[in-house]
Amino acid sequence: MTRLLNYNTYGESTQHPTLLIAHGLFGSGRNWRAIAKRLSSDRQVITVDMRNHGGSFWDTHHSYHDLADDLAAIVSHINGPVDILAHSMGGKAAMVLAVRNPLHLHRLIIVDIAPVTYTHSHIVNIDIMRNLDIENLTRRSEAEKTLNNQIHDPATSAFLAQGLELSETGNRWIFNLDALADNMEDLVGFPDLSALYQNEAAFIKGGVSEYILPEHMPRIKQMFPHSSVREIAGAGHWVHAEATRQFIDTVTGILAEET
Repeated sequence: MTRLLNYNTYGESTQHPTLLIAHGLFGSGRNWRAIAKRLSSDRQVITVDMRNHGGSFWDTHHSYHDLADDLAAIVSHINGPVDILAHSMGGKAAMVLAVRNPLHLHRLIIVDIAPVTYTHSHIVNIDIMRNLDIENLTRRSEAEKTLNNQIHDPATSAFLAQGLELSETGNRWIFNLDALADNMEDLVGFPDLSALYQNEAAFIKGGVSEYILPEHMPRIKQMFPHSSVREIAGAGHWVHAEATRQFIDTVTGILAEET
């Protein structure tokens, strides 16, 4: 039996394709709720929790083929094809889905990630979260402050703290940190794929982010020959959180373009 990702629906079905939003590492569909509501004025929008995140199932496997299969199951469940808006880890999963199952998609919007292997790792952040004493915390702001004492990056600390669930029955991280750590090599990598995606693909880059660099463009154009890149000045990797208004305007413009 196919397991479905946890998802939330905003707006009603219209003549426009449903927009599926896939978050990045250490994110959740909840992080995209405000944006989903804004984008649902003329179409149905669905946000998912990727596996090992949020309210979705936990699994020891976490490759991009696994994540693409999860997205394909959601598309089939809602009778796609869909437009897809996907950030970072979710963006890589969406790219794998696009080249493997192009009929599942109408339009592809990838946020601040390229189909390449990166040299960084998030193991340090996982270790910090694992070792943080969360039992007696009563506010996420307390976790954010403690995280920043070790990470020294307020944006990252604030983002990670959103993944702390506070409850009278016990605090917990909404991530399967063990599985993410065990699959980190896959997460910073990208599968060796030779297929192309012939439909429109739009990439949105944070202006001060280093996740889409000039040296990545040949690989992007190779896999996505009908692709374009929009840059949002001054934004970092979490471009949708750091420049929300410009981000929504950019996505709305892309969705309104003729195909």
